[in-house]
Order: sequence, then structure tokens, then C-alpha cells
Amino acid sequence: MELSQQLEIIKKGTAEILPEEELIVKLKANKPLNIKAGFDPTAPDLHLGHTVLITKMRQLQDLGHHVSFLIGDFTGMIGDPSGKNTTRPPLNKEQIAINAQTYANQIFKILDKEKTTICFNSKWLSPLGAEGMLKLAAYQTVARMLERDDFSKRFKERRPIAIHEFMYPLLQGYDSVVMDSDIELGGTDQKFNLLMGRELQKHFNKPPQCVLMMPLLEGLDGTNKMSKSLNNYIGINEPATEIFGKIMSISDELMWRYYDLISLKTSIEINALKSEIKNGKNPKEAKVMLAMEIVERFHSIEDAQNSLSDFELRFKQGGVPEHLDTTEIHSNSGLNITAVLKQTNLVASTSEAIRMIEQGGIKVNSDKIIDKALILLPNKEYIIQVGKRKFAKVKIS
Repeated sequence: MELSQQLEIIKKGTAEILPEEELIVKLKANKPLNIKAGFDPTAPDLHLGHTVLITKMRQLQDLGHHVSFLIGDFTGMIGDPSGKNTTRPPLNKEQIAINAQTYANQIFKILDKEKTTICFNSKWLSPLGAEGMLKLAAYQTVARMLERDDFSKRFKERRPIAIHEFMYPLLQGYDSVVMDSDIELGGTDQKFNLLMGRELQKHFNKPPQCVLMMPLLEGLDGTNKMSKSLNNYIGINEPATEIFGKIMSISDELMWRYYDLISLKTSIEINALKSEIKNGKNPKEAKVMLAMEIVERFHSIEDAQNSLSDFELRFKQGGVPEHLDTTEIHSNSGLNITAVLKQTNLVASTSEAIRMIEQGGIKVNSDKIIDKALILLPNKEYIIQVGKRKFAKVKIS
């Protein structure tokens, strides 16, 4: 592929490339480059925000470059301080191991398994030991660390900065040394950490990596970074109909952001869609195409088609989805509605269930529920609806 075509693909959705001229030199060498992106397994599930980097990795993979998906099972125990105004609580090894396995299972919905290497940085960071850590720490000064925006703010506000947090950028940079990284991908909030890799590679007499930074994907609210804690996320393991419905709920403006950052369509295809809409095409059609693409990627084309049918039925006719599996809950005496909502994962907690009932957001067999003490009786089936998009078919037995 021509260099200009490669750059067009690489630059699609990219926030910044540092330094771009070095990247061009690497590409002109016409040999596979080592592409690195690291993910600390701090939660069990990936959401679309995580896939911004993984999608770019797939594009680089398709250009013939070698992709390494680095799971930070060691650095995850420290916690990345990027963008944080408090010290992150460390995770234990058991949590890290469980989450790391789920990451490994999920990423191949995007990446080519045959062309991807999965690495764990505990392999080389654990053997460093105290002596190795001290040598690594000698490469940077406290003054340099305090240049980081988040550290600087916390220092000025007299918020605690734990010593081990200074080690995080150094360890991430050392990953690049060990992996002989040519390009490291990361979010815009990772700039300091990513550039640290370049500095350490120079210390170890290795060619410095280029840094490719991707924007942070906004969540469903269109304002804040996609996050499970803010409940504005789309999880890639969520049911197909839930993913479809959530994408259809985003604003038309945010839709183009999603196209640029997580769609595999080319810039030419996306610009053609924008032109069609400017000339009178309904933006909803483009949003349906996006929802279909994402659902097909993480589920199947059949699930995407069924999700579209369910969406049209629910929102045009106010109906219930046709494709609902039955969840069977065993109870001889029946169950309180709040317990059923929680057991079917329609809500995250009992308090959320109570709040939704009080707000009139719960229906059972199409009837709005106002009684928090309602008991669903055994030997019966119920269709439960939460809000506009969540449904479950439940049998108490």
C-alpha cells in the first residue's frame, strides 16, 4: 500500500502522533513494525471506550504490522494515576488474574487471533526485584514527575501522591524497552506515560518508539468519558439488543464521533455518509448502520438483524422484543419484584430497583408497577420491562 494510504488509515480518528516525521521514516522502511498497547485489567469487562485503541490496533494489523496486546497484570496492582486526583486503590492478584482472562477472551472479537501476541508485563517486571526498581527509578527526577498535569494539580492542592505512583510511568516505559516497541498506542490522557517509553528506550540504547494517541470516547451522555462508574457505557459483552438500543440513543453529533473512532469504515465512506445526510438523508439511517456494524462485530449478523427488528417493534409499535430467552428462578413461595429485577441483571442493586419503581420505570406484563412489596408468584411467566430498552422474560418455579 502507498505510504499516503497507510497514513490516511493510521490518522483516522487519531488525536496526535509524536513525532510524525519519525513514524514516516519507520513506515518507509517497509517492514512490519512492533505495535504495543497496554491495558490494566482493572475491571472484568471491556466497553466501547476500550475498543478505540483495539480498533486502531486492528487497522495497523491489517496493514501488516505485528500487534502485541499487553495486559498489565503487574502495573494493574499499582493503578494508573493518569487523570486521577486521588491514589487508586490497588487490586489483588486474584482480581487481576480473573479480569485478565476475560480481556484475553474479548479482544479477539476485534483483533486477528492468528496475528496477535498477548503479553503479561509481570513476566519481566516481577523479576526486576528491589535492585532493578531502584535502578529504573534513577532514570527520572521528582521534578520531572511533577510536570505531569495530574501530579502537579494534586501537589498544588496538597492531595496525597504515593511514592509508588511515580513508578507507574517508569514501568510502562520499561515495557516498551523489553518489547522493542516501534509504536505505542494510548489515550490522550496517557501522553506522559507514552513519552516515558521513548525516553527509557534511549537510555537503553534502543530506537525510540513513536506515540499514537487516540481521543477518549464520550459515553452515552455525550459529555463525559465512557465509564462504568458513570453508567454511560456500552459493554461489548452486553446483549445484542442492549448494544443496539444504546447506540440508537446517542445524539446525531456523537454518532460521527463513534464512526471516526470505532467503526471500521474508511474516512471516504464516512464522509460520503455525511454528505448524504447533508443532502437530506435521515441521520437515523446512518445510526442504524453504525448499530448494525457494532452488534455484528461483537455478536453476529443474525443478532444485528434481530436487534433491528426488535428496535423497530419496540419504538415504532411500543411492543415487546420477539427474541427473549426465559430466565427461570426457583422459589416455592414467590419472589419480591426487587429481588427478581436484581437476579435478572435488569438493575445493578436493590436500591436501583426501588428507585426505578418510584420513578415509574418498571412494568410487569405491560402494567406499571408502583408497589415495592409486589410478589411475583410461582408457576407463572412474566415479561419485565425496565425503562425503554431493558426486557426480561422470567418464570418463577
